[in-house]
Amino acid sequence: MARINLLPWREQLREERKKQFFMLLAAVVLFSGGVIFLASQYISGQIDRQTARNNYLQTQNANLEQRIKAISELKTRRKQLLARMRIIQDLQGNRPIIGRIFDQLVRTLPDGVYFTEVKMVDKQINISGAAESNNRVSDLMRNLDASPWLESPTLTEVKAKTDDASDESAAADIGTDQANLFQLSVRQTAPAVEEVDK
Repeated sequence: MARINLLPWREQLREERKKQFFMLLAAVVLFSGGVIFLASQYISGQIDRQTARNNYLQTQNANLEQRIKAISELKTRRKQLLARMRIIQDLQGNRPIIGRIFDQLVRTLPDGVYFTEVKMVDKQINISGAAESNNRVSDLMRNLDASPWLESPTLTEVKAKTDDASDESAAADIGTDQANLFQLSVRQTAPAVEEVDK
């Protein structure tokens, strides 16, 4: 005898398929959620690593900038120290020259001539003084020109004594009633090596 299934098998099959579909859908959703979660974790980890790298690079850049500033400050200090050393070396080298210049000024001074003021700016020496006569001023200029440490004497002014108080004091210094006040300039020079040895 033939078996006839009178139960609603189509509806059961539909219900089973529906359950399988929902189970499959839930599995796919869970799998997709897991994949998305893992991907987001991986991406956030990569972002954190890159942020850490960026922070490290920024701190290293800040350290390098500080070192560069320190180096530039050291270079500036080095230039200042070198300039000071040059000044000190120049002063040390010029120390005996100043003594020679004063010695030459004394040696070139003829009788009857007195210096009232001597100023030196760089290598230019300005001299003010009083002399008994114009011939004494001429002797002074010849002596200055003959000196190996001095050159190019230039007479700026010569005037005879007047009744001014300053002129009277200059004349009183040389102890005569007749006085000529003069101003001249001369340049400092260095003699050749052979002349220094003499």
